[in-house]
Amino acid sequence: QVQLMESGGGLVQPGGSLRLSCAASGIIFSIVGMGWYRQAQGKERELVAHINGGAVTTYADSVKGRFTISRDNALNTAYLQMNSLKPEDTAVYYCNANVNSGMGTWGDYWGQGTQVTVSS
Repeated sequence: QVQLMESGGGLVQPGGSLRLSCAASGIIFSIVGMGWYRQAQGKERELVAHINGGAVTTYADSVKGRFTISRDNALNTAYLQMNSLKPEDTAVYYCNANVNSGMGTWGDYWGQGTQVTVSS
């Protein structure tokens, strides 16, 4: 079993910055990909950013140039640096990881979510 623990959410003014962290723990042989998703109130969950095992990154158009995803493989941790935040970035942010736990066992895991609120 794998657990994902997110941290770093909070309240920030428009134009401000936050850094989210997602630490994976448990039975982990390797993590293929890690991503950040968000769900605003009344809306569907959407992909914000993803980073694969080769450190290739993908971003939603709405966050390109403002958000940066990175990962530390030694710590099984992914980060999301969010700059120039806008009120429309307000949402619950969820971490996702596709994990190889060895012995042919793969799983897709989610964190519990962390609230990001951008407001003056």
